[in-house]
Amino acid sequence: MLIHAVLGFSVLETLVLAALLLAWADRVAGARLLAAFLIGISMWMVGNELPNWLGPETEPVAMRLLATAPFTSALFFHFCTVFCRVDLGRWGVAAAYALGGGATVVSVILVPGHLIEHRDIGFIAVADPVGTIASMAWVILGMGGVAVLLLALLRARRSGDGQKFRQIAAVTASCLWGLLCLAGYGIAVLDWPIYPFPLLGLPLYSLILVYGILRYGVFVANAWARRALVWALLLALGAVVLALTPLLPFESRWLGGLAVAASVLALNGPVRRVAERLVYPGGEVSVADLGAWRSALLSAETPQALAQQAATLLSTRIGTQVEVQIGTSPTSTSSTASTAPSTPPGSTPQLVCSPAEQGWQTTLQGWDAAPPGPRHVAELFGTVVAEAAARVEQAQQFAARERERQLQARLAELGALAATVAHDIRNPLNIISMAVAAAPGETRREVADQVARIANLTHDLLDFAKPWKLAPRELDLAAHVRNAAQRLPQVSLGAGLAQPLVLQADSRRVDQVLTNLLENARIAMESEADGVESAPATHSPVHIDAETTDNAVLLHICDAGPGVPDEIRSRLFEPFASRSPGGTGLGLAIVARIMAAHGGSVALTERPPWSTCFTLRFPLTTTQRLP
Repeated sequence: MLIHAVLGFSVLETLVLAALLLAWADRVAGARLLAAFLIGISMWMVGNELPNWLGPETEPVAMRLLATAPFTSALFFHFCTVFCRVDLGRWGVAAAYALGGGATVVSVILVPGHLIEHRDIGFIAVADPVGTIASMAWVILGMGGVAVLLLALLRARRSGDGQKFRQIAAVTASCLWGLLCLAGYGIAVLDWPIYPFPLLGLPLYSLILVYGILRYGVFVANAWARRALVWALLLALGAVVLALTPLLPFESRWLGGLAVAASVLALNGPVRRVAERLVYPGGEVSVADLGAWRSALLSAETPQALAQQAATLLSTRIGTQVEVQIGTSPTSTSSTASTAPSTPPGSTPQLVCSPAEQGWQTTLQGWDAAPPGPRHVAELFGTVVAEAAARVEQAQQFAARERERQLQARLAELGALAATVAHDIRNPLNIISMAVAAAPGETRREVADQVARIANLTHDLLDFAKPWKLAPRELDLAAHVRNAAQRLPQVSLGAGLAQPLVLQADSRRVDQVLTNLLENARIAMESEADGVESAPATHSPVHIDAETTDNAVLLHICDAGPGVPDEIRSRLFEPFASRSPGGTGLGLAIVARIMAAHGGSVALTERPPWSTCFTLRFPLTTTQRLP
């Protein structure tokens, strides 16, 4: 019978869709719950059809399969809460499973119904009192799940989340379709004198449910839907033509078959275009669309904001979730909006916008399953994104130049101020030094220390603020480190400094960096109460080592002092952020500026067992000018 064949196909289809959901479980919220629900639906349909397939002697097994319906409804309710992001708490979900599971256990033990024979369906299950009570449980849970969907639907509409609204609407529509299909069993149980035709639509229930969710999360699902729709329309057209062949003035099977084949071939192109427009709406792009896209992307000021806004626009337009990456090098950059090598099925399609010699270019990745319409939309959209990326890049460059100009202006003001202060303070310092010439020795030493401290501050301030250029030349960094280490006792050198480390740098500025860091290490060690005794066993208080990478030389200067306080770690290389009581707070700022001038960097790193370690990164290419 037709209805049994349809239900058998529905069981197979539902299991296949459950397997797809499990394969793409990371793409859909609650996908595993939905897959379990579909398996439960399959068990319920098998319970209804088992007596018709294998005979009435399978009634005990069929009744116990039907008894699982309340637990299946609990899975549906749980899926709705997860999919719609409705937090009922642990007890709310537990109560649903308690209701569904309890009703299922009772039905399995007491048997929920018995079989009757119907003229159109064959054997059909009719509920006993136990089955009626169990049915109330799954009805309550089903209505609860639909209520969650309706509330989430209203919330998504108010928030303007179009994609989520469409997904929830598809799940809700599938529920309504499922209720309509189940009305066929009601027709049979009530013994109405009509054929239970609603059951013929049951295969569409799980299809609408799963596709409505995957449509916006898995691109290849749309390609499958398009192919299936094309074949369904062509088969329907062939059936119509076949039904009309008796109207011909002559009767011939060969001519009838030829008419069907000719009609299908002639209408193949239009049918494919119709299916493409149904599955991928909005495949045509007008001048107004391009203008609207440009206007919408104008508000993006950073590559991250541009990527997010572009992904939203393109996903909304083609009805499929798309990722947009700005500034990422594509795997293929042969032409603007070209197609890169394919990505695994089920992965999110990407539009990658990256800089090239001729300007910004866009590349499509993971679009192998896309038909020409959506691909064309993405290619045109990519040109607009490339324009916006170039504008954002220019704006960021302008902002960087403006920040540089303001920094140089502030440094110039600071330099002028420092020069004035240094000039005006030198004479009072000399007078103070001469005034204490006849004072006791302890007083003279204290005044001399404070005068030297003021002089050092003035010198560092002048050095930090004045504009200067590098004079790079080839030098051996290891030799410079060894010479600098001689000025500080108890320094150990690592194996990385045993061989020459040749690079392009300003030797005078490199020596200044080493002097500042080693002086910081000396002050840190002196401030440590137990001095050398606090150093790790078999290690000197200060340790210097180096390593070479493919594009840089890394120099590590470590000490076993008290460490850097947490409150200044985030601003350690800013001016006047000092970790020593007598420091000026400019030493590390000068180090950072010198390293940046070389195109490198300095960072506070962790290298146990040392408490403090500064890592200098010297690139193999040298920047000639200060930032």
